[in-house]
Amino acid sequence: MALARARRERSVEYWPGFVDALSTLVLGIVFLLSTFVVVQFYLSQEVTGKDQALARLNAQIAELTQLLSLEKTGKASLEEMLSTLRAGLASAESERDRFKGLYEGLGSGAADAQGKVNTLTGQLDSEKQISSRALAQVELLNQQIAALRRQLAALEDALEASEKKDKEAQGRISDLGQRLNVALAQRVQELARYRSEFFGKLRAILGNRQDIRVVGDRFVFQSEVLFDTGSAAIRPEGKVELDKLAAAIAELEKQIPPEIAWVLRIDGHTDVRPISSPQFPSNWELSSARAISVVQYLISKGISPQRLVAAGFGEFQPLDSGTTEEAYRRNRRIELKLTER
Repeated sequence: MALARARRERSVEYWPGFVDALSTLVLGIVFLLSTFVVVQFYLSQEVTGKDQALARLNAQIAELTQLLSLEKTGKASLEEMLSTLRAGLASAESERDRFKGLYEGLGSGAADAQGKVNTLTGQLDSEKQISSRALAQVELLNQQIAALRRQLAALEDALEASEKKDKEAQGRISDLGQRLNVALAQRVQELARYRSEFFGKLRAILGNRQDIRVVGDRFVFQSEVLFDTGSAAIRPEGKVELDKLAAAIAELEKQIPPEIAWVLRIDGHTDVRPISSPQFPSNWELSSARAISVVQYLISKGISPQRLVAAGFGEFQPLDSGTTEEAYRRNRRIELKLTER
């Protein structure tokens, strides 16, 4: 029997170390994934803003291009009209010269010829006025087309500058993400080291008790150590154990640097059997009340409230799925977990 007891003691000492190492690795991976999600979120926000700005610039360019096309079409129509007017003007001048020749060469019918000449001269002047207006419109269109081209050039320059800034921002964000990942990994390692030391001190302070043990990355008190059945009031014997815990937490607060965001989460759990009383209508209320009682007691012993979190899980996170009294006893517990805030 002494040999078996010695083997169990050795297995109890090796197992927490293995679990600490494994939990550290899991927490590191979870923390890195959370960080990656946050960085990706801010990156997507900035990229979305850039994409919206580029979309607005592209829309303006498309609108200006359409306007330029319409102006070019109008200019072509005016130039065609101008060519027609010029041809009519040349024809009228030719006709006028012909009638002048007839007027000069004929003595008789001079009045009729002069009338025709005057008519043609009036038509010629009218066509000249129309031609002048058409030329003015063509000149205006040329100016508008030049202005549109300058706007297009300015928009293209702005678009190019925006794309360049976007690439630079992407590079800075990537570099920032890498540096943040390295820094957060270092923080995770530091917190894991403090967690290992904290649990080691708790084991030394509380001793090798069957009702206080390490499960994964958590320190577990059986509910019977702290509470009577169906109650959230801490027993005197439980306060003795919590006093030891408060001393260890106070020392931990002094050791962990203030820039590391950590909390000690107090989780309340019950067994699957329902409870219904005026004070606790369900296991949710009972588990939450027990966790809050522990937090309040630790605060009364000088622990900073911002370093404590209370959570109630009811019967929905069992350690043992059995229906025996031993399984129920294992599932009624208070868990302590040192984790990131």
